[in-house]
Amino acid sequence: MTNEILMEHLIQEEPFYLPQGDELTIARAAYAHGIPLLLKGPTGCGKTRFMHHLAWLLKRPLITISCHDDLSTSDLVGRFLIKGNEAIWVDGPLTMAVRHGAICYLDEVVEARKDTTVVIHPLADDRRELPIEKLGELLVAPPEFMLAISYNPGYQSVLKDLKQSTRQRFVAVEFTYPSEELESSIVSHESRVTAELATSLVKLATMTRKLKDEGLQEGASTRLLIHAGKLINSGMERRRACRAAISEPLTDEPELLAALNEMINSLF
Repeated sequence: MTNEILMEHLIQEEPFYLPQGDELTIARAAYAHGIPLLLKGPTGCGKTRFMHHLAWLLKRPLITISCHDDLSTSDLVGRFLIKGNEAIWVDGPLTMAVRHGAICYLDEVVEARKDTTVVIHPLADDRRELPIEKLGELLVAPPEFMLAISYNPGYQSVLKDLKQSTRQRFVAVEFTYPSEELESSIVSHESRVTAELATSLVKLATMTRKLKDEGLQEGASTRLLIHAGKLINSGMERRRACRAAISEPLTDEPELLAALNEMINSLF
């Protein structure tokens, strides 16, 4: 069973990733010393791709948990399920990662309830322990285990923020959108469009990001640019592809939509 779990979550082929700075150096040093990792940055800037690339480099399985309001401690740790006439314990993804020395990645951790995220505290300090109260078991994480979490500082509020008691257990890496040259290379590679078209898409994204203080919650992410490139590569007219993949996903507000579409028309 252990080998099956490891193989299911093991990344076999190298994920495409272009480093923005020294994030890989920091992450590998943190892993070597058993320190958990905190990734922070805007939506679609490459945090999840980075984790896939890191898992491939470290040759460890990656178990990703998408956090949400209803995520409970049992969802992370595990629960008893009734099968036939008996109750059978089933490990949650966090427990599975600890048992098998995998990397556990909690994506958008601030979306989870605060009483749920407290369960990671003993795993994220020198103890590296996971108490499983329902089994009366205390799991000690092996050296291969790594805990990583991410969140978007742009969505922080009084109700959705990481407590200092959580934050100060982690080594942090801040992500932002890549430089225009690097982002163009990423968009061109991922969507298979020309370098010239990728550069135009990145220029559009840069323009949208300047609207963040003008009512737009966030500008176009690298992910949205890749979506637009793929639509164009499939034969869709450029302006229509950009409206479908960029302006429409960003907002429903008529004035902002008009401004975004005007930017698209100016570039394409």
